[in-house]
Amino acid sequence: MNTEKIEDPAADIAWMRRIAEEGQQTPMQGASILFGAGLIYGIGSLGHWAVASGLVGLDMEAVNYIWLAATLTFFAMLILVLRHLGRTRTVVTSAGRASGTAWASVGWGIFALALSMFVLSWRMGGEAAMVTLALMPSMIMVFYGSGWAVTAAMQRSKPLWALAIASFAAAPLLAVLVGQAEQYLAYAAALFLLMGLPGFLMMRAARG
Repeated sequence: MNTEKIEDPAADIAWMRRIAEEGQQTPMQGASILFGAGLIYGIGSLGHWAVASGLVGLDMEAVNYIWLAATLTFFAMLILVLRHLGRTRTVVTSAGRASGTAWASVGWGIFALALSMFVLSWRMGGEAAMVTLALMPSMIMVFYGSGWAVTAAMQRSKPLWALAIASFAAAPLLAVLVGQAEQYLAYAAALFLLMGLPGFLMMRAARG
């Protein structure tokens, strides 16, 4: 029996066109999660900057509690949003499913990265932890850039491609500021502008 796979470029192109058209016609689901992530972690980054710059009279150990509080707040928000989405009947398109999978992968990737850094600091001591944590904002922006790139491809959206490019560009720019309190001020701006604001605008579009 002949099991040779027959390639059909026309069918492949038609399938990709259908996915892109679905993405353009259906608002992105879960935009509130992007808005929440940008807002919560942006505020956390401002708190880190305030401690590191001496604006508030707290020891640097306080930043650990700031990020812990931000993470707990984000997961609480995530649970509430996912429950709401589960009760809301919406049409799930191929493009929406692909974008959702991409952003879920971004979230799990960041979690795996943070866990890896924890293991590295445990194995090699506090000095190694300081170096890896200093690069964390840059690495997270790379993850965000990947998420926006997939979403932009699915929706054939030039503004979303601009967000992807800006996220990738922010990574080395944040690395230039490593060791300075201003790194976290710039990181907060990146989170607000490249995650929080787009998520808010997508929420408004979905409601409209």
